[in-house]
Amino acid sequence: MKEEISLEELRELPGESYTIIDIRDSYAFELGHIDGAVNIPAEGLDESDLPQDKQLVICCRSGIISEDAAERLRERGMNAVNLEGGYVRWLGEKIRLESSASKAEEIERSIRKKFHRTIFSKFTKAITEYELVKPGDKIAVCISGGKDSMLMAKLFQELERHRKFQFGLVFLVMDPGYSSENRAIIEGNARLMNIPVTFFETDIFNSVYNVKNNPCYLCARMRRGHLYSKAKELGCNKIALGHHFDDVIETILMGMLYGGQVETMMPKLHSANFEGMQIIRPMYYVREAEIKHWAAYNGLSFIQCACRFTDTCTTCNPNGETRSKRQEVKQLISQIAKDNPQIEMNIFRSVENVNLNKIVSYKSNGVVHSFLDGYDD
Repeated sequence: MKEEISLEELRELPGESYTIIDIRDSYAFELGHIDGAVNIPAEGLDESDLPQDKQLVICCRSGIISEDAAERLRERGMNAVNLEGGYVRWLGEKIRLESSASKAEEIERSIRKKFHRTIFSKFTKAITEYELVKPGDKIAVCISGGKDSMLMAKLFQELERHRKFQFGLVFLVMDPGYSSENRAIIEGNARLMNIPVTFFETDIFNSVYNVKNNPCYLCARMRRGHLYSKAKELGCNKIALGHHFDDVIETILMGMLYGGQVETMMPKLHSANFEGMQIIRPMYYVREAEIKHWAAYNGLSFIQCACRFTDTCTTCNPNGETRSKRQEVKQLISQIAKDNPQIEMNIFRSVENVNLNKIVSYKSNGVVHSFLDGYDD
């Protein structure tokens, strides 16, 4: 019995003869999937009622986890094959075939028209209210390859078209050791969306590969440092990150639940280690649901995470020990918001409406202040 099938072989099969089963988690599937695929997360595959009269094409992110899943199904007597290269390879092919000047124009037009109120206006609102972009700035727009940072790049291009003052942009992509497939997808999407990216390479993935405790934290710290260094080398004074409204409220709740502290992801920050450099977050008011809507409307697909570890980790095994606290908080907020849609905005406003007279203690510039200070006065 055949164990693996390529995309080329799959295209030659009659559509009614097979079913593509994507075993990634539902969040990854929602961000993008092969046309016609059915989502059955890996942990539920063995208990699912699968069609007996069709060939089952099992797909994961890169064809690694799905290889074992297909083998288990074959042991049960089912006609199951692994999709060679998985979703990432299919996505690379899709982007290559769709690239054209007219496609980039359609994407830009959607920002100016359909998504002007829900995305572009909120982007410019954050820039104005928090004074994120000023005359003479040169901004490194940091692109990871996901939906958030790619949209941010297009929004900055649109802002540049209508700019009221002079500022500069560099669309910066750091390659910390991506697989060739992931690198190709980022490059392909940049061409598709007409974003003139500047790549630079580092060896971060190899550096943290054998780190047992908090490799993701160390990787993030190292990536941030490399971005600052490269941006400064290119003459930039700010780096723009694609964190959105949902990231902000999730961070607030994560700090309370897991860190025992009240703090937020700030719209802009001075760098502690790179003098004269700042982080800005111009997507601060943009909702993730609208970003997904924009991507789906334009038929765009992005990698969920280009980290090498996700080939055998969280993308295909969301309920294992590696499941992120952020995903847990995201699901918690979503569940509560079903009964009270104001929950998300209330979380956001909670760090705008801090009443220091009703706080037991707070920290400012490293100094702890207690309500007892001057209480009897």
